Amino acid sequence: MGRNIRKLSLLFAFVAIVAGMYSLCNRVGGYVTPKENSVEVVKKVDEVSTTTPTTVLTTVPTTKTKVNKTNKETVPTTSSGKNYPVIEKQFGEDGITYDNFCVKNYTDFSLDIATELKRGLPFKIEKNHQVQVLIFHTHTCESYLKSDTGYYPSDYYPRTTNNKENVTAVGDEIEKQLKKAGIGVIHDKTKHDYPSYNGGYDRSYNTIQKYMEKYKGIKVVLDIHRDAIGDDTTGKVKPTFKYKGKKASQIMIMTGYQYEGGGDFPFWRDNLDFAIKLQQTAETMYPGLTRPLNFGEYTYNLNVCNGSLLIEFGTDVNTIDEVKRSGKMVGKALAKVLQNN
Repeated sequence: MGRNIRKLSLLFAFVAIVAGMYSLCNRVGGYVTPKENSVEVVKKVDEVSTTTPTTVLTTVPTTKTKVNKTNKETVPTTSSGKNYPVIEKQFGEDGITYDNFCVKNYTDFSLDIATELKRGLPFKIEKNHQVQVLIFHTHTCESYLKSDTGYYPSDYYPRTTNNKENVTAVGDEIEKQLKKAGIGVIHDKTKHDYPSYNGGYDRSYNTIQKYMEKYKGIKVVLDIHRDAIGDDTTGKVKPTFKYKGKKASQIMIMTGYQYEGGGDFPFWRDNLDFAIKLQQTAETMYPGLTRPLNFGEYTYNLNVCNGSLLIEFGTDVNTIDEVKRSGKMVGKALAKVLQNN
């Protein structure tokens, strides 16, 4: 009898140890699913450039989600109660400096900015009010903070289908200024990154082709995004500058290059010239608006025409008011470039 009792005691002890290990694993989050926006670790998950700097966000796990009945997107509900700092800064000179602006060249192309400016633009906007500019968003749900508090909560989720809070609001501001200048524009608000983020560039490419087939006069194609810099450990970076006493987000214009193995990109140099001209004009009109122009080995659908650009407005910790203010400025600068060509 004593021997059997000892055997039973050892068996119970073993079961208790296993149960404790299982409980500990679950308490420390060993099986927690990460947030959807962890794909922003590579930012452009559909096509990653190895030579272009990548801003990294740490994955913040969540243990519970709910569905927002208003916009039907998954949003986090748990919070550790922590607030992380917003690191506000103005990006200045970096890379090649010319006149009042800068270009960061991540390619093997020997860039002479003066030569590129002399080349001018390969297209001309007609004064006929027909659609000649397409604005769209590959990552339509990229969003911003609602207010300028100097911090963001640990459960902050910088994506939404609410067009008043995501990058489509920036596109609206650009659209308004172009229309005021008499330039025909169409703004597509298709959510290419919802419900699935992956494959966004394939879907936005189809959208571009649809519009270019319908509106034969389209010469300019703009993909409006927002950036993300920093992480949840040290804080996220918010690029801003002041114009007439008000804060606005800085922008980063991106233009690609025909690199080995990078596919067919016959218009890369025309796009580069367009990017440089807009960079110079925007910085002249609104000193401090631009971060250094990013010229790198990527495509991101910029090979659809010779007037195609990708522009990042602020980061996920800029406020929606700051980026809308910048959208208005870029719209005015773009109108000036197009009218004076």
